[in-house]
Amino acid sequence: MDPSLYGIEHSNRAKKDLWGKNQFNSTFPVALACYMRDKGIKPVYISLSKNFEIINTEISFDDVFRTTLPNKDLNFCFESKFEPYQAFSREDIGGIDLVIKDTKDNFITPLEIKLTVLPDDGTSKFKQADWGSELVIRPATTKYAALGMVQSIQKRLKTVRDIFEPVCADIQHWSNKHEIADKTPLLVEALNVFEKKFLNIQKPLLLQPIWKTKGKSPALDDNAFDIFVWSDFALSRLFIDSAEGNPTNISRATRSTARLARILYEISTQGKTNINKIYTEMAFGRQTDKEFAMGGRITRNYMMSPRRLKPALKKGVLSDIILGGGEKLLSPERRFDQTVYFTLGNKVHN
Repeated sequence: MDPSLYGIEHSNRAKKDLWGKNQFNSTFPVALACYMRDKGIKPVYISLSKNFEIINTEISFDDVFRTTLPNKDLNFCFESKFEPYQAFSREDIGGIDLVIKDTKDNFITPLEIKLTVLPDDGTSKFKQADWGSELVIRPATTKYAALGMVQSIQKRLKTVRDIFEPVCADIQHWSNKHEIADKTPLLVEALNVFEKKFLNIQKPLLLQPIWKTKGKSPALDDNAFDIFVWSDFALSRLFIDSAEGNPTNISRATRSTARLARILYEISTQGKTNINKIYTEMAFGRQTDKEFAMGGRITRNYMMSPRRLKPALKKGVLSDIILGGGEKLLSPERRFDQTVYFTLGNKVHN
């Protein structure tokens, strides 16, 4: 049997491309999701409730993948562009970690993927109840969050304009940190109004598989794997809730908040936006390859399910997901690859 990953039959990655240095961290999560889907194990869904609170429930993978087609009839396209969103930007929107299509090349849904370890470095010294995972979010994630929101309410753009115009129309220079800092409370208020108004259109965006280790050790815990799924609205709360007006130092969270408000405002008034220009103009002196990062001390307050501490899947599922000796193609200098490599290797030798 050739090396393969569970459930990935049609993809723009095959053979060695499934196992590469910056590839396995997205292909393995998809295989894990396909496995859980076939076994009827629902992931934890992090979403925004009608009371405007973060809640943890369960969601079917049919709802995450936005299709009832079986895994064998899906085409998993990694680092690809979700073409339906291109209609809202004058510039190329670029790709996202995963675009799901059917085998006839019809677009179904885009998803970002973040494989995270539990605990992260910042919480590993605490008792297990306080462990958390770090999330590092890139610009593609927040771009796609904004574009996905717009697609869902494109017939109600006048209402969106009415929400954002009172504050956004007064902003003369979106690149001026003093002006943005001054307007931050109003931008947050507008985004709160928007999300309360359109709460029913939130949808899955971020696939966050967790792999639990024995503290900082590379050894897997007996309950080792699970998947949390963030809605676009819930993910936005990570930065909106942390945004604050500071004229001398625009934080990454504040920057993300202002960018989201500007995208929603410009598309609601013009039908399109120059999305890359927004990200370039509103860098505020910070690196542009990373949108923001939230350590486990913060994310644990959003990942409230008991499955954060006791993942649903045992470590033994590795041999059901990684097939044909695929672990031999990994790069063991990377921590997760190393853990997988030696876990399966020890099983073979034992």
